[in-house]
Amino acid sequence: MPEDTIASRLRLSGLCFLLQILTIILFATFVRYSPESSSGPCSQQLNCSWKNQDSGFQHRRFRDGHLQALLGFGLLVAFLARYGPGSVAISILIVAFAIQWAVLIQGFLYFFQNGKIYVGAQSMVSADFCTAAILISTGAVLGRVNPIQMLLLTLLGVTLFVFNEYILLSLMGISDSGGSLTVHTFGAYFGLMVSRILHQPHMEKRKEQQDTGHQPDVFAVVGTIYLWIFWPTFTSATTVRDNAEPWAMLNTYFLLAASTLATFVLSPLLHEESTLQMPVLRSRLKTQDMCGVHNVHGLPGILGALLGTLLTALATADAYGGRLELVFPLVAEGSQTAADQAFYQLCALPVTLLLATLGGCLTGAVLKMKGLRSPPDTRYLENTVLREVAEDGRDRRASGKEQSTSTLV
Repeated sequence: MPEDTIASRLRLSGLCFLLQILTIILFATFVRYSPESSSGPCSQQLNCSWKNQDSGFQHRRFRDGHLQALLGFGLLVAFLARYGPGSVAISILIVAFAIQWAVLIQGFLYFFQNGKIYVGAQSMVSADFCTAAILISTGAVLGRVNPIQMLLLTLLGVTLFVFNEYILLSLMGISDSGGSLTVHTFGAYFGLMVSRILHQPHMEKRKEQQDTGHQPDVFAVVGTIYLWIFWPTFTSATTVRDNAEPWAMLNTYFLLAASTLATFVLSPLLHEESTLQMPVLRSRLKTQDMCGVHNVHGLPGILGALLGTLLTALATADAYGGRLELVFPLVAEGSQTAADQAFYQLCALPVTLLLATLGGCLTGAVLKMKGLRSPPDTRYLENTVLREVAEDGRDRRASGKEQSTSTLV
């Protein structure tokens, strides 16, 4: 095994150890389990409806969100032939750390009472949303960073995500139940900015690492199916109360169905061989977008924010009925007009883009430090840290030369 790979595995092991020890100390000091029937105060900005809801119902939300994160996003990033197993392993590593870190950071802002963080099912659902944003960000740099950089990206990304979320939901009071701004827009452009900062011209010659194969494509299709199945539950998981969730789930499902048909209608007409090409990002903006997070998450997030602004301006008690107070509580109680709420909704978009851009620049600068970068002459180092591969890029188990190891250290 090359010395660079051994050193990288040791550094990864040490970083995982330090981060886990840190989270254990913080959990032991601050975190306590919260009874779901507690009558204590809770932050309304984070949709803390867990006090009056059945705990089993909330845990089903967490389960479905977790399945989407691990099976949906995890399999979706396995489309690169030489990075498939490593990408899935990194996804599991990111989810395992991001949820712990998000519970702590969000807990200090939303669930902090009497010097303690009270963790319940809803706080886990919120952490799942944060994790989804980080998985979206990693899609922009997939195959170009090593696991150590991925962990640091997660550490900084979760912190910046919660900071942006707090500004939008608590200070500005916007409604973002589906996560168009906090999850998709922030996650996409945070990752793209990190990719831009990490751009290295000589890496363009290593396009052989970006090839795909039949089996990885199958994994990506399975991941897409999982996302399709669990997406209505995921987008409705942050609705304020139970009686608003069926409304959100039905809207999401019908949107999915219509969007799927629209894809089959437009894809053959707009793209040769029914494929999506992203030449502008790579050639002009010097930004690689390995998983297409710009067109899959970024643009839909911006569109969702703009449409949300329009719908907010048109929101009336007659149109929403008794649901107005669930979606726009400040408008329903008369604290502000629909036009005021729409203005805040619109302002949330540039705020998110600004924080994602600045945060991405900062994170990219940290990841670009000399001690964290992979040596440019080391092939497949990003994948060999997690899985031994032969010099031709194939798994050693598949080549019959040596049994591979899929451990994280």
